Amino acid sequence: MRERMAGFLKWMAAAVFAVAGFAVTGFAQWSPGKNVEIVALSGPGGANDMIARAVQRILQQKKLVAAPITVISKVGGGGVLGWTYLNQHAGDGAYLSISPINLVTLHIAGASPITYSDVTPIAQLFDEYVAFSVRADSPIESGKELVQRLKSDPGAANFAVAAALGGANHIATALAMKAAGADIRKLKFVVFTSGALSLTAVMGGHVDVAVTPVAAAARQMQGGLMRVIAVSAPRRQGGALSTVPTWKEQGVDVVFSSFRGVIGPKGMTAEQIAYWEDVLGKVVQTEEWKRDLEKNYWESNFMTSAESAKYLRAQYEQYKAVLSDLGLARQ
Repeated sequence: MRERMAGFLKWMAAAVFAVAGFAVTGFAQWSPGKNVEIVALSGPGGANDMIARAVQRILQQKKLVAAPITVISKVGGGGVLGWTYLNQHAGDGAYLSISPINLVTLHIAGASPITYSDVTPIAQLFDEYVAFSVRADSPIESGKELVQRLKSDPGAANFAVAAALGGANHIATALAMKAAGADIRKLKFVVFTSGALSLTAVMGGHVDVAVTPVAAAARQMQGGLMRVIAVSAPRRQGGALSTVPTWKEQGVDVVFSSFRGVIGPKGMTAEQIAYWEDVLGKVVQTEEWKRDLEKNYWESNFMTSAESAKYLRAQYEQYKAVLSDLGLARQ
């Protein structure tokens, strides 16, 4: 009887191990069995396209994915066209997209039916800070001086932002000026279709301050055409921007970053999510990716799918508050 019981327990243990092993093996074995599409929300040369191609390049060079990978452009509606296309492939792990801040802000503003909860957050990749630049011969000498002007007269200077009100550059300005005590509903903004056009308008003397990603501002600063008077980062940036003080250094208690992450269509399985978490976790550890971060003034901020979902919820609430202050929230 004792031998029979020992044999039975041994059989049970083997069966449990086999089931567990099958589950683990099945979990680890999922991979895209067809061409992978990374959906870019901007045309060739745009920021979203550039990030998508950087990820594609490393995935292919390092052979992290066996399937072929292509980047396709779905430009329109600030990202809505791309997210709609993504969700036409619900549950298909072979479709990914780079997610910008628009994923939450457009929904809050009522300009998109899709937000982070309507897709599958897979990972966060990095943060991108914002620079405030003036023409080289501008009478505005610093961020502190700009704030003093706007506190007494919110119309004393205007801002060039891309690509829409309610976007990252607009929000970065509103948060900084609100923290400084200016009336943000009375600020003057001129909207351009790209950061390059914002900088061109300031260099031409048509607008006072350009609000752009720090990398774009650094390039013009190196050319001697612009002066960067503040950055929205928690600490000074490196390279050409090492001499530029943060808003906090100038008495304005604000930090702002525009995030970039990776999403998939709604309905992805746990196995698919785990696969891409693992692959993207390897991407951000490569020397090639670290060089991209340094070159573009991006700050690594890798998060898993669960962490991304939590982070995006928090971002949604933060941006809802500031867009409400600006009179732009519709949700």
